[in-house]
Amino acid sequence: MTAHALKIDIVSDVVCPWCIIGYKQLQKALEMVGDDVEPEITWHPFELNPQMVPEGEAISEHVARKYGASAEQSAANRQRLKDTGERLGFDFNYGPGMRIYNTFKAHQLLTWAGETQGGEAQTRLKMALFTAYFQDNRDVSDEEVLLDVVAQTGLDPEAGREVLNDPDNEAAVRAHLDHWIEQGISGVPAIIFDGKYLVPGAQEAETFVNVIRKVREKALA
Repeated sequence: MTAHALKIDIVSDVVCPWCIIGYKQLQKALEMVGDDVEPEITWHPFELNPQMVPEGEAISEHVARKYGASAEQSAANRQRLKDTGERLGFDFNYGPGMRIYNTFKAHQLLTWAGETQGGEAQTRLKMALFTAYFQDNRDVSDEEVLLDVVAQTGLDPEAGREVLNDPDNEAAVRAHLDHWIEQGISGVPAIIFDGKYLVPGAQEAETFVNVIRKVREKALA
C-alpha cells in the first residue's frame, strides 16, 4: 500500500519543556507506524512569554509568579520532566540559576530556516535550540548565541543575522504568531495533522499512533 504523505504542523516554543517531550513522543509514534506514512513536519511559532524582559527571569520566580506554584511543586514538576525526558532520550539540565527568556528572535530564525532550507533543516535547528536551552542553559534570546546555534546546525549565520535585522521578517513572524492565536491556540505543543486534526499537549506515543492511523484511513477512503 502506498505511504500517506502526512502533513504535521507543530506549534511550539523553544523554552517549553512539554514541546520537546511531545515531539519525542511523536517521533516514537512515527517509528511505530513505520512506512505507512511519510511525515512532512513544519514548526510554527508560539511565544509563551511575549512580554519577557530582555534579561529573562529566574525559572523559580517565573513559575511562582505565573502559575502560583510553590518551590516544592516546582521541584516536583522539574523532576517529572527529567524522568519523562530521560525515558524518551532527552536530558533536562535544570540548574539552580536557570532562567526563562523571550524567544521571538529564535522564532525568526526557525521560520527562515523552514521557508528557505526546508523541513529537515528547520527541525535540526529546533532540536539544537532545545538542546542549547534545556541542556546547555544558554540564553536563547541572545543574538550571538542564536547565530552560534545556527552555525552548529550547518546554516549560514550571516544570512541569519540579516534575518534578525530585517523589519519585514519581524512583521511576518509577528503575523505568524497572531495567526495561531486567532486559530484558538492558547497552549503548546499543539500538533495538527493534515491541516485538520488538532492534538493538544504532549500526548503518549500510542495516542499519536491512533490519530495518525485514523487520519490515514480517512485520507485513503
